[in-house]
Amino acid sequence: MKRTVREHMTQEVVSATPGMSIKEVARLLAAAEVSALPVVDEEGRVIGVVSEADLLLKEERPEELLHHRRLEGHEVREERAKLEAHTVGDVMTSPAITIGPDAMVREAARLMRVRGVKRLPVVDARGALAGIISRGDIVRIFLRSDADIAREIEQEVFLKTMWMEPGTVAVTVHEGEVRLTGQVERKSLIPVLLRLTETVDGVIGVRSQVTYEREDGKVAAIDTLPQSVLPRSHRYE
Repeated sequence: MKRTVREHMTQEVVSATPGMSIKEVARLLAAAEVSALPVVDEEGRVIGVVSEADLLLKEERPEELLHHRRLEGHEVREERAKLEAHTVGDVMTSPAITIGPDAMVREAARLMRVRGVKRLPVVDARGALAGIISRGDIVRIFLRSDADIAREIEQEVFLKTMWMEPGTVAVTVHEGEVRLTGQVERKSLIPVLLRLTETVDGVIGVRSQVTYEREDGKVAAIDTLPQSVLPRSHRYE
């Protein structure tokens, strides 16, 4: 049900080496039609990332970086070093922001958003390059058909995870929006059902018209749960 980075990453990856010249990596970026490349050492371990932004700095040559000043911050010194660089090892951003192949796709999405990057090198246990996952790879998850999403909810959430009898809860999906209708045994099962449904890849939001047969005092009822426990996309009707 929860998909891993391994299932969505690109395995054939163009990479750079620290000894490459600026011209060489510029040609690689243009030929691969990407905005950044992982940089690997002799053993294939990812040691950094070189991007178009790194090269643009050299082309722009900002006036404020051309002259040394007594009091200047760490970022200014780093940018000046890149400005004076001649090889990929000098201009690359290091260490690279990476992710493992067995991490969840949702974690990759969160990491890209928080760190403001468009792609993540995927590395194995020893740090060697195993692939790359991009924003585009993650966005394509939302291209799943409604029928495929509904099938996964019924089989993985209802049957395998919650052990519900077929037909207990009906699921309909339209443009990634899920609607659930039916009745479960205990009230406390409803938030669990909704949280699991929301984690299925391609689900945009969940609307629930699920009712219950009886209260369950052992587990917090849905209307007493903290709001932080429930996914924001859930709307109860």
